[in-house]
Amino acid sequence: MTQTQPPQETPALQEKSPPQPRTPPESAVPASPRPSMGRLVGVDLARALAVFGMYVVHIGPPLSATDGVASWIRYLSDGHSSVLFATLAGFSLMLIAGRREPKTGLAGRQAKARIAIRAVILLALGTAMAMVYGGVIILNFYGVFFLLALPLVRLRARTLAITASVLALVTPQLAFALNSLLTESVQQSINAYDPLHRLSDVGVLDLLLTGFYPALTWMSFVIAGMALGRLDLSSGTVQRRLAALGAALTATAYGMSLLLAGKDALRSLSEDGPSSSGSGSMPLDSGSFPDMPASMLLTAGPHSGTTFDIIGSVGVAILVIVGATVAMDRLPRLRRLAKPVIAVGTMSLTAYVGHFIAQSVLPGESGTQSWVPLLMYVLGAIVFAAIWPRFFRRGPLEYLLNAATKPAKYIR
Repeated sequence: MTQTQPPQETPALQEKSPPQPRTPPESAVPASPRPSMGRLVGVDLARALAVFGMYVVHIGPPLSATDGVASWIRYLSDGHSSVLFATLAGFSLMLIAGRREPKTGLAGRQAKARIAIRAVILLALGTAMAMVYGGVIILNFYGVFFLLALPLVRLRARTLAITASVLALVTPQLAFALNSLLTESVQQSINAYDPLHRLSDVGVLDLLLTGFYPALTWMSFVIAGMALGRLDLSSGTVQRRLAALGAALTATAYGMSLLLAGKDALRSLSEDGPSSSGSGSMPLDSGSFPDMPASMLLTAGPHSGTTFDIIGSVGVAILVIVGATVAMDRLPRLRRLAKPVIAVGTMSLTAYVGHFIAQSVLPGESGTQSWVPLLMYVLGAIVFAAIWPRFFRRGPLEYLLNAATKPAKYIR
């Protein structure tokens, strides 16, 4: 920052003025480090990859119809894309609540109000989309995640990381025990008094415990993302440590699961058919605990909701975020080439909702044997995201969501 020099004083005034401490020359003042271009651009790139991963699951061929590289793309997208989304959602909360230092006082209260407003809107939007399109919509679950995260937005990175770790170790077993006691008659009794369940078949019980993205187990991803949001991702030391951590979590979780549960430990039920609109998960996250053996807690397949699944998926999410950040930070030519893809990440809500709308009006079915429809959706999202910022600062839904949070400034 260039320092403004004070006006020159006359000799007489200088003689009468009290002695002032000498200001070191500008060259002697250590310059504040410039913000890394990759720190947030890389996060936008990771968010775009999560969007495309959701497209693969919702529109692409089922895992049973793929082989070779295509099967790996399909498998990695199944579960991991939504986990990456949830982790990045936690990161986004820190952008509102204060990246490196939590906002306090009036600013902190207004930030919490903005998060709460976003949560209510996402809950309403997800419920409305579930009513119109059916299937599983992640947005209403996001609304619950945001509300549950509100008490944690002022915690430090270490505390958040410890909290996420404890939840990953404890909540899958707790969820299994609770679901084992939750008979069908009890579920029906609870759902009978639940207005959300009457509207969309996704009620409070689903959002918290028995649904496809139950808050009890998925808050680990959100809180892990919040911890990442508190870190300086532009630091080479932080990048190396996170890369090592992500690799260790991934290898340990999936390796231990394979050792304890055998060759089917990482199996996904999407091998049996398409997982349209996010459905088709393994039973542990779908309210089938009374019929499942406890040995399922040793598996780590997509959406299994086990400790191994959570730890391994967080490791993958960390690797993707750090990898995207490093690539955008150190490869300026790649950053320029990836600009249209990065733009998709800046309007991920629009891209996510838009592909449901497009599916409802365009011919074709999800889960076809061809990759062409998926490629067309990806290309369409990239073209739209590249053109829109030429005229508007935010994506359509991002603009509306930001405008809806304006009343938070009246919080005192």
